Amino acid sequence: MLLEDYTFSIGSEKIKIQEVNGVFKAKNIRYAKSKRYQLPIPVSITEALASVPVLTPVCPQHQSAMLERLIEPTRVEDFLVEESPQYLSVTFPKDISPDEHIPVIVWIHGGSYEIGCGNLPTSDPSVWVKEQRIIVVSVSYRLGLFGFLGGYDERPANLGLFDIIEALKWIKTNISAFRGNPESITLLGQSSGGDAVTHLMIAEGAEKLFKRVIIQSAPLGLREKRQKMSEEFSIKTSPIKDDEDFMKMVDEYSKFRPSLLKYGLKAAMPFALQYGFPPMAPENKIRKLWKDNATKYDVLIGMNDEETAFYLRTSGALQKYTEKGFGKRILDKTIRLTTEKIYGKPAAEFASDYAKAGGNVYLFRIFSRLESNKIGAAHCLDLPLLFGNEKAWKNAELLKGIPWAEIDKVGKKIRAIWAEFAKNGSVSENSDKPESLKISQISDK
Repeated sequence: MLLEDYTFSIGSEKIKIQEVNGVFKAKNIRYAKSKRYQLPIPVSITEALASVPVLTPVCPQHQSAMLERLIEPTRVEDFLVEESPQYLSVTFPKDISPDEHIPVIVWIHGGSYEIGCGNLPTSDPSVWVKEQRIIVVSVSYRLGLFGFLGGYDERPANLGLFDIIEALKWIKTNISAFRGNPESITLLGQSSGGDAVTHLMIAEGAEKLFKRVIIQSAPLGLREKRQKMSEEFSIKTSPIKDDEDFMKMVDEYSKFRPSLLKYGLKAAMPFALQYGFPPMAPENKIRKLWKDNATKYDVLIGMNDEETAFYLRTSGALQKYTEKGFGKRILDKTIRLTTEKIYGKPAAEFASDYAKAGGNVYLFRIFSRLESNKIGAAHCLDLPLLFGNEKAWKNAELLKGIPWAEIDKVGKKIRAIWAEFAKNGSVSENSDKPESLKISQISDK
């Protein structure tokens, strides 16, 4: 509940903050601006604070019927659709003192590089900030046609990644005003956000902007050999790329989506980072760059045990054939195979290679231990555990069969472990680990 407004100083400027649920929030600060298909331009604090939107800015996007059903309905009236959505929000402890320098976690949201934003109720970090005395900065950036296609016509590739890099520069420069430690910045990304975080470790221009990374459910198995698909998608959408009506563009691009039959599973995520275009190296150099940078960043990487159950066990078209018997066995096997191909095996390989190159890396997996939870440890199950916002998640179909008391009990332990890693780059053997979490440091042998 909103209690009161305050002001906070950033240099000579005053920023309006709000006390919400026992923490302070500075919401919707513009860190950069951009014109369509152009690189982001950093915005001064004076310009950013001259006009702070009340509504949450989001990049033009489709509403996802699946996410609305499984996670939360979208309150359209709460959002401001904007082609230049480069905003961030800072959540920090209410009782912070002037001489403190506390760890900072930067939240990079997921959504297949196509939907979402940083400042959503389901990723409200208030509970985590209050429990663990950390600062969380939530970042929004360009998506879809505006941020993650291009490269094969006059549209530059990777504009959304350039946005995130610009946000990290802002955080590095300004977070000390919120009593955050600019030398203790951890990037946290889930799903495509995790993929982005993984690549920021080797992106040109992102050097020395953070110290640690937490990578959750990154679809690293979909990252390779995308060039032909991306080129085709770029060329087919070229006729709509300059339409003045950005929502018309969003409505029309779906007819040009790549075919699953032609390109396989990677076509399920048609927007992504493009290798060989700034700030990314060519694909044949990516693995070596991760190894070369292994001593620069502490890494915590992992996934949920049945990631693709999010899509397969909740499909109405499949349910009547897969609730029991042979159909259920086939579905369970399909979930296992696709989960390991897209998430599990690539994460394990990344962790192993990183450790062999001298990196400090932990690998984790989150399980569902409740028989009443029919969907299982699916994609996004980690989010209510981490952010702990009961009001936002209480009606989510994803959590059907899981009492909130269980989510809260497991979540508190995971939030403590993630915060411990963000503070010192390690997970103690004596940490209070829930039964549903398996985590271990990967050896270089």
